[in-house]
Amino acid sequence: MQEPQATAAKRAIDPVEVTGWGIDADPENDPTYPMKTHTPGEHDGYKWERPDQQSEKVEVLHSTERPNLSAAFGTTLPPSGVSGMLRRAAFNYSENSYAHWLPLMLADRVQMVEGVVDDIAHGHVPNVFKELGWGAQWKYDRKNLIAKVAVGTGIAVGLGLLLSRGARSRSRNNDN
Repeated sequence: MQEPQATAAKRAIDPVEVTGWGIDADPENDPTYPMKTHTPGEHDGYKWERPDQQSEKVEVLHSTERPNLSAAFGTTLPPSGVSGMLRRAAFNYSENSYAHWLPLMLADRVQMVEGVVDDIAHGHVPNVFKELGWGAQWKYDRKNLIAKVAVGTGIAVGLGLLLSRGARSRSRNNDN
């Protein structure tokens, strides 16, 4: 015998049973059809004075499509370090370009490393495992975490061997 959930999923849906089904099928019953004709008096309410521009206290990067800053904007940390250089370079390109988005994604990764280095420089050893969510992943998705750690370890060992082999061959060439 099948479970009730399985039979309910396979049963065809009768549109008549669904409340509101096809509600927009009749154009005479569509609230946006025909479009409303505005009277001149209604447009008077649309006139307003632009508020004062929010002052810029830190460097705020903005799109090349926008000639000035928007009226209100968030003031996060100003761009700094290598990640800041990458962000400034990215904002020289249009938002529809890979040259805009790829450096921004790279800058996020670089800023993460800069943050870890800054923590260590200030005497705080970050708990990388907890901050990356590995505790929860160990509890709920152990198989994928093990695979991820194995691949990362393999790549790190491979790079280490490749770099050490290159260093040894360079030192042998210098000795001769």
